Amino acid sequence: MPTSSSRPTSKQPASWAYAEQFVPEDDVLERARARAADLGVEPVSTGVAATLTVLAAAGGARTVVEVGTGTGVSTLSLLRGMADDGVVTTIDADGEAQRAAREAVAADGIRPNRARFINGRALEVLPRLTDGAYDLVLLDGDEREYGAYLEQAHRLLRPGGLLVVDDALWKGRVTDPAVRDTSTAALREVARVVLEDGNWFPTLLPTGDGLLLAVKNS
Repeated sequence: MPTSSSRPTSKQPASWAYAEQFVPEDDVLERARARAADLGVEPVSTGVAATLTVLAAAGGARTVVEVGTGTGVSTLSLLRGMADDGVVTTIDADGEAQRAAREAVAADGIRPNRARFINGRALEVLPRLTDGAYDLVLLDGDEREYGAYLEQAHRLLRPGGLLVVDDALWKGRVTDPAVRDTSTAALREVARVVLEDGNWFPTLLPTGDGLLLAVKNS
């Protein structure tokens, strides 16, 4: 049965659900998802989680910044694909969710020093991180702040580094010009900037609720 994060809407074909469930999840990830449901946190979809592992592995990622830890579904997915010495710096203002993420990482047998958990607002933490020091940046925080996150991500990524923006289609709202709420407008603007400003090689995937990928070219 599709999970709540991989159930097709009326606009999504059955093939979308098939693709979302193509890579089965193990008990550790399922428990992290269950904890997310308990805490009212929405994790990345099953398809996005699998994609994150592939992206981290394909790029040989050793240094990753994640905005939005949640209960650790995406953190685990990244760590599983990263190099053995890779470190994820993950930021979230929800301390209880981050504690659950720590437990998930420990349950997966991952060394504690490979996950650097920072409790706080992303826009206060990101400016303290080192320029050009990261292979991948994942944005999965407050959609209304994605524009500011994007500026920080460009600074943090090395040339050739990968930007990953979750929820890029935002429940189908981004494609509907009649929808103009703050979150939708912010996501539209991020997509426009990434597409038009010349600093990225972008693509947009229908995985999960939309996954915007862009390689920093300068």
